[in-house]
Amino acid sequence: MALPISSSSFSLFHQRRVLKIRAVASEEFALKAEEDKVKLGGSDLKVTKLGIGAWSWGDTSYWNNFEWDDRKLKAANGAFNASIDSGITLFDTAEVYGSRLSFGAVNSETLLGRFIRERKEKDPSVEVVVATKFAALPWRFGRGSVVSALKESLCRLNLSSVDLYQLHWPGVWGNEGYIDGLGDAVEQGLVKAVGVSNYNERRLRDAYDKLKKRGIPLASNQVNYSLIYRVPEESGVKATCDELGISLIAYSPIAQGALTGKYTPENPPSGPRGRIYTPEFLTRLQPLLNRITEIGQNYSKTPTQVVLNWLIAQENVVPIPGAKNAEQAKEFAGALGWRLTDEEIAELRSLASETKPVTGFPVENL
Repeated sequence: MALPISSSSFSLFHQRRVLKIRAVASEEFALKAEEDKVKLGGSDLKVTKLGIGAWSWGDTSYWNNFEWDDRKLKAANGAFNASIDSGITLFDTAEVYGSRLSFGAVNSETLLGRFIRERKEKDPSVEVVVATKFAALPWRFGRGSVVSALKESLCRLNLSSVDLYQLHWPGVWGNEGYIDGLGDAVEQGLVKAVGVSNYNERRLRDAYDKLKKRGIPLASNQVNYSLIYRVPEESGVKATCDELGISLIAYSPIAQGALTGKYTPENPPSGPRGRIYTPEFLTRLQPLLNRITEIGQNYSKTPTQVVLNWLIAQENVVPIPGAKNAEQAKEFAGALGWRLTDEEIAELRSLASETKPVTGFPVENL
C-alpha cells in the first residue's frame, strides 16, 4: 500500500519539478540563442544575426519632428526590453545620435546606458552587446581624439568598455590617425572589436591592412544596404567584406520604413524622409511591395520580416533596423529562424532592380 503524501511534501515536489522544467527551458533557450549568433568578422565577438539600431532614440530632428517626450522615452525603453526578451542583444548607437554630442541634452548613448542599467538591476545576468561610433568631426585630429571620444561615450553609456567601436564615417583630414586610434582602444582594453562605417572599397582595404599590421582584425563595415539600395553590391564593398572576412552591418535595412508597406503615394513619410521617398518613387515601388506581401503571406510573415530575411540570406550581413517601440522590436525578431528560397531571393532582387534606386546619404562612397 502506498504511503500517503502530505500536502507540504507534494508542494515541495511540485516546486522542484517546476524549477527543473524552467532550468531546462532556460538552457535550451540559451543554446538556441547561441546558435543564432555569428562572429563579427575575424574578431572573437559574437552577435545576434540581427541587431537594433538606436538612431531614433533621443532624436529631435530626423525621426521625431523636433519633439522628444516621455511617451517616446517609454516607447524606446519598451523596444529595448522587447528586443532582449526576443533574443536580440546587439544594439547600435553613436555619439551624434539624438543631440549633437549630447551637450546637456538627451542622447541615444545616454538612453541606451540607462536602459541597460535598469534591466541589469532586475536581471544581472542579462547579456547586451553595445556598438557605438566615433564622429570624424573637423576639429578632431590624430589617434588621441578617437580614444578621448570613446571615453566620453563610455561615460554616457555608463560602461567601462564597449563591444564594438566604429569610425562613423571617413574624414578627409586624418584617417590614418583614426585607424591608429581604433588599435589603441583595443590595446587599452576599452573595446572588444573595432569597425568602420560608410567606407568604400579602397578605404576599407587600407583600414584592414593598417590594423592587420598590429594583429587587430577589422570586424565590420556599417553601410546603407537594403533590397532597394544595393550600392554595397554594385560598388564592390560587399565583395570586399566577404573576401577579407569583414562583417557587413546593414543600416536602414527596411529603407527607413519604405519597404514595410506603411507608406503609400497618398501617405508618404514626413520630414527629411519625404524628400527621399517621394510619392513618385512610392508609386514605382508598389509592384515590389505587392510581391513582398504575397511571399510573406506564404510564410505567415510581414513585409518587414521578409525584407530583413532577404538581407540575412545574403550571408555575412547583420541588419540593424531601428526600433521605436516594443511592437516593432518584436516584429523584427520574426525575421529570424527561417529563410526565403533561393528563387524568392533572386526574384525580389530582379523586381527591385526595376525600381530606380533611392539616393543614399552624402557620406556614402567617400
